Amino acid sequence: MSFKRFDKQTFIVDSANAYTERRISKREFLRRMGLAGIGFSAFGLGMLGGHRRGFTGFGLGESAYAEGLPDSQAKWLKEVGSKFKGAKIRYTTEATPPSVVLNQIKKEFTDPTGIEVEVEIVPLEQVLAKATQDVQGQLGTYDLYYLDQSWVSTFAPDCVNPIEYYKDKPELAMPDFDWDDFSKPLVDGVAQVDGQWMGIPFDIPIFILMYRKDLLEKHGIKVPTTYDEFTAAVKAITEAEKANGIFGTGLQAKSGHYSLECDWTQAVWGHGGSVFGKDKKFAGNDAQGIEGLKWYQDLLKMAPPNSTASTWDGQFQMMVSGQVALVQSWDEFFPGLDADDSKVKGLWEPMRPLTPKALRAAADCGFNEKPNAGHQGGSSISLSKYSKNPEAAWIFMQWGCCKEIMTRCTLAGGFAPMRNSSFADERVKAKAKVGPGTTRHLEVVKWTIDNVIATEPHMPLWAGLSTNEIPTELGKLITGQDYGGDAKKCMDAIAAMVDAKVKDADL
Repeated sequence: MSFKRFDKQTFIVDSANAYTERRISKREFLRRMGLAGIGFSAFGLGMLGGHRRGFTGFGLGESAYAEGLPDSQAKWLKEVGSKFKGAKIRYTTEATPPSVVLNQIKKEFTDPTGIEVEVEIVPLEQVLAKATQDVQGQLGTYDLYYLDQSWVSTFAPDCVNPIEYYKDKPELAMPDFDWDDFSKPLVDGVAQVDGQWMGIPFDIPIFILMYRKDLLEKHGIKVPTTYDEFTAAVKAITEAEKANGIFGTGLQAKSGHYSLECDWTQAVWGHGGSVFGKDKKFAGNDAQGIEGLKWYQDLLKMAPPNSTASTWDGQFQMMVSGQVALVQSWDEFFPGLDADDSKVKGLWEPMRPLTPKALRAAADCGFNEKPNAGHQGGSSISLSKYSKNPEAAWIFMQWGCCKEIMTRCTLAGGFAPMRNSSFADERVKAKAKVGPGTTRHLEVVKWTIDNVIATEPHMPLWAGLSTNEIPTELGKLITGQDYGGDAKKCMDAIAAMVDAKVKDADL
């Protein structure tokens, strides 16, 4: 199936609206997106029709500080921004942590500039539909787009390169913006196409290790750094504490859900495997893939039984209720563990993700997959070429992505920033203590981003494969519905399905 650009855009919009109205299933929606060449990031896949993980039970720690911008930037905002007084700009996004915070503090932008801002927060498939419809008709309904990392190439022709715009419009350029301050791994992985910026990195969830310090100390267990040490620690805690209702670990292993695929991918990467080989064939059924899956099957025996019915929300509830002791999962969980209503406030500690037993090089994988220890997802904010108020939108975009505001987004909820200076900011460091919106985990998060960031395959079919075929068959294996507990038999079945689809798609 091939599309002209306009037909493809119509197909995307119609499919997204049909899914929102529940006229088609998620499976059918993802199949259609695969045909249209639209993928979803590791994180975005789970957000279809749903809610952002960090806002289902965490809440923001406290209001953003109101100390304001540096004098030069405050002066720029008032003098340059006020030239566009009366303009109204619109931004469509899913509920990422920085998007929600910007929506809360946008009055601080509007007061000195007179520019009104409408932040439209909707489910991910509606973000895609609205942005696609906007670029198709070159409508300029939205001045700024939220772009999942896997959409950047698709929307590249419709977005303004912010680096070039900054140079071309010196009269609008925010002083001391400092482009080099953005985390290079995030720029490379989230905001660039062929070395050109298409937006500014805006959001990054990533896997780290988290553990209950009190339980490990109680049983004389050192903090694990390897898969073998982690397994031994999980086993020891389970044997010692199961009678008290505490398990060594908890998993996001819900059958047929993308969360199970995230766990599985990390297990395979951690044992030297990959989803695809260099020949673009499914590689989860090779020796390293089977070793990783068997390790995961063993973990399930030491996890709460409801792990096979839990997504990330369920996994977080296991952690915050005191049911489990060690978890390797999303860093965005951590601030919620220190919240005032947490039963384990101050008892969890962050740690670098487990060192892989072996690591397959990205050059030996297909579809730009990058195995490593830190499973990630991310997004960027981009200026539309069709904006009716590009100058006003550009001023807002610089304000929202400057050092001070990005740091305050982190201070408001403890979420990982995009700028190196935010990680180093004394206010951020000062919140590295037990309490709501804690930043105690960010040193580990930064190290993970800088050193071991990992990326799932980037291919049009991945949206469907990672939320249907792979987690569905994995679910049959781990719940005993099929395969008789035989990991190789399950992986061979998945390989046959995946390879057939890749062949049919002529990828």
